[in-house]
Amino acid sequence: MSTVESSSARLSVFKTYKLYVGGKFPRSESGRVYEVTDSKGNWLANAPLSSRKDARDAVVAARKAFGGWSGATAYNRGQILYRIAEMLEGRRDQFVREVGEAEGLSKSKAGAVVDAAVDRWVWYAGWTDKIGQITGGTNPVAGPFFNLSTPEPTGVVTVIAPQASSFLGLVSVVAPVIATGNTAVVIASEKSPLPALSLGEVLATSDLPGGVVNILSGKASEMGPHLASHQDVNAIDLAGADTALAKELEIAAADNLKRVLRPQPVDDWNADPGTSRMTAFLETKTVWHPTGSLGSGGSSY
Repeated sequence: MSTVESSSARLSVFKTYKLYVGGKFPRSESGRVYEVTDSKGNWLANAPLSSRKDARDAVVAARKAFGGWSGATAYNRGQILYRIAEMLEGRRDQFVREVGEAEGLSKSKAGAVVDAAVDRWVWYAGWTDKIGQITGGTNPVAGPFFNLSTPEPTGVVTVIAPQASSFLGLVSVVAPVIATGNTAVVIASEKSPLPALSLGEVLATSDLPGGVVNILSGKASEMGPHLASHQDVNAIDLAGADTALAKELEIAAADNLKRVLRPQPVDDWNADPGTSRMTAFLETKTVWHPTGSLGSGGSSY
C-alpha cells in the first residue's frame, strides 16, 4: 500500500472535550454530554454536561488551592499569568479555529479575538504587583500610630462567563479574579464552551497550580443556584447571567453575604478593562500599630 493510500485510510481522531477541575481533566460524574454546534448548526463536539456534584468538586479544589495561590508573591502570580499568554500564543491556530466556529467569525476576525485575549493575559500579568499600590496605603491618623491598609483576596469566586464572547469575554472575567490571588470556579458559555475547555489545557501547562481555575461546561441555570448558595463560595460574578437568572442567584448569594458583581453591559470586550474587576474581589485589611517612643523626651517615630 502506498503512503497516499495509507493516509487516506486513516480514521478521523475527534477531540474529546473534558472539564478542568483541580488540575485534572475529568468527565462529568453524571456521564451526561450535550451537543455543541457552530453558528450554522453543524455539529462540533459533545461537551460534558456538568452536574451539581461537579460544581461541588470544583469548589473543594478551589478552596484547597486558595491558600497557596493567595500566599504566593504578586510577582510570581504575574510570571504565571504571563506564562499562560506564552502557551496560548503557541496554540493560536487551534483557538482561532475554535473561536471562529463558536462565534461565526472569519479567520481574520477570530485571529484578532485570540490576539486580544493573549494581550489581556499580559495586561493582567503586569497588574499583579501593582494593584496593591492603588488600593492600599498609609492612612493619616491623629495619634501615635501607624495605620496601614492593604488589599487581600476575597477567596473562592464563582464566575458565570459571558455567553456571546466565548473566549475574549471569558479571559476578561477570569484573569482579574486570579491576578489578585482569588481562585475561580467558572461556568463556561453554554452554547460555545469549547474555547473555554481548551483553555483548561493551556492552564494545565502554564505553571498555574491545580484548582486555581476550574472550568465547567453545561447549564448555568442548573449549577448557578447551587454555587450561589454554597457556603464555601465567597463571591460570584454574574457576567454571563440573564436578568432572571441574575436575580435568582443574587438572592441565593445573600445567604452567606457573598460579594456579588452584577452583570455589566459591555459593548466591546476589546476596550480597556480598567481595574474594576480586580478591585471587585478584594477585601481591605487595615492594621493599627503604635509608633512607640524614643528617649526620655517622648519623641516618637
